[in-house]
Amino acid sequence: MKTNKSSFIFLYLVIFVLGLSGTTLFAGDDKVIVAGFASDRMEKEVPSGWELKKYDGTPVVSLEKVEDKFCLHMISDSESSFGIRKEFKINVEEYPFLNWRWKAVKLPEGGDVRKTETDDQAIQIYVAFTAIGRPKRLNTPVVGYIWDNEAPRELMVASSQPLCGKIRYVVVRNKEDKPGEWYTEKRNLYEDYKKLFKDIEEDKLPVTTTGIQFSINSQNTGSEGEGYICDVYFSKD
Repeated sequence: MKTNKSSFIFLYLVIFVLGLSGTTLFAGDDKVIVAGFASDRMEKEVPSGWELKKYDGTPVVSLEKVEDKFCLHMISDSESSFGIRKEFKINVEEYPFLNWRWKAVKLPEGGDVRKTETDDQAIQIYVAFTAIGRPKRLNTPVVGYIWDNEAPRELMVASSQPLCGKIRYVVVRNKEDKPGEWYTEKRNLYEDYKKLFKDIEEDKLPVTTTGIQFSINSQNTGSEGEGYICDVYFSKD
């Protein structure tokens, strides 16, 4: 029996807003690395320093060497929804750019972020910010960069899932982009964040992140997904 992704998203919010310990704000360096995997070392099924978040099915997570770098490789089947996450605190006014490389090998068939019943993607990057109200789990701004299938590139849209209006997406890639080919991305996260949350006064938007997560899911469409991601970092310019 497939689980609606609304439960996945709701749990996703919980992991970012509950139980976070104090972390260090980065300053001074031109860039701050989020995921620059130095080896294929895994601990408890995930890269060292990361935490597995399983929602449905059986997670398939590995680190594979691609040229001279190790990259995160995730595979989901018709019942799978999972991700890896870690706490990460950084000021996006100082480090507005999020950079990464990724590759989608297989897109979930008919995946479309605009519809609850087809909300599946081969790769998702979530950045959570400090909560702006209570309950925290419903008032945590989250920016998601996704590789969708059917939704148009550069679409900015709020989650279609119940109770998830504070999760908002930018469709960076879709089925028009070549499967199996690496793409290098650089997004002005701070500017995207302000555009996605125009309904909140800019001076009331928190600029400090609380965590980051890489996810994949294909259980809503009952299909399969596969993707890679590496070289994830924040930069000043």
